Amino acid sequence: MTVENTQKERNFSDFDEAAAYILQLLSKQIGINSLFIAKNDGQTNHIIKVHNSGKELVKEGSSMPLPQSFCSLSINHGPQALVIDNVSENDMTRSMEITANYGQGTFVGIPVYYKDGTVYGTICGLDDQYYRLSEDQLYTFEMMSTLLTYVLELEKANDQIQTLTAPIVPVTKGVAIVPVIGEITAQRAQVIIEHVLEKCSNESMEYLIIDVSGVLQINSIVGEYLLKLVNILKIIGVTPVITGIQPFMALKVPHFAAALKDVLIEANLESALKQLGFVLIKECKEISDPR
Repeated sequence: MTVENTQKERNFSDFDEAAAYILQLLSKQIGINSLFIAKNDGQTNHIIKVHNSGKELVKEGSSMPLPQSFCSLSINHGPQALVIDNVSENDMTRSMEITANYGQGTFVGIPVYYKDGTVYGTICGLDDQYYRLSEDQLYTFEMMSTLLTYVLELEKANDQIQTLTAPIVPVTKGVAIVPVIGEITAQRAQVIIEHVLEKCSNESMEYLIIDVSGVLQINSIVGEYLLKLVNILKIIGVTPVITGIQPFMALKVPHFAAALKDVLIEANLESALKQLGFVLIKECKEISDPR
């Protein structure tokens, strides 16, 4: 494997990609058949990522009630790795319905936590044959669980940063401004759309001014996302107003302005607010001379 390929593999865009890479790393050090990461909401156990070396013992995307899963035993066990050498003989697992699928196999699991201590899910290993785990391998499992916690927190922080760079600023009842600032990627555009729609659904909104004067770069993909936001706002009964379209946007994405022909477009926020019936008034109070 070249250095260039290695760098590409480590250039993660989200938690799912990082999770897949962590399972690949584990598989190189631990020969257990199936390694997987599961997420749960307290009721259902969802298999998020799987690495099967041989048999497909665990299927990615599958789910089942949490109490019926081996993962629930790991969560109840606490932050240390839970190892069950033989699931068909262990008191905790032999009466479970899923045990019949794994014969005299081995299970190992450790919870993955958020920084505040709440459980995200588990990282686990499973085989339908006996597999002996060394102390070093168990330590590796624990380290990977800690690493996943850091990845979760980084993703959460990144989502918060993306949201903060396009805050919804209320002007008055039913009117708000979304100043979009910086470089817009497709991922960030999607975050902005989700954030805006969540706010609009929670609050009674009549007009939303989308100010793009602070956008540094734009391409056809990002242009499509912005158009998507405008169209969705219309559907849910919110009138979109666009301000701050720069000349480079019209040059780089020619159809962008054309596609907005039925949308109110103003050069800046002041003119947009005037069109909506608002007047900015500057009050100057003179302090009289006490003499």
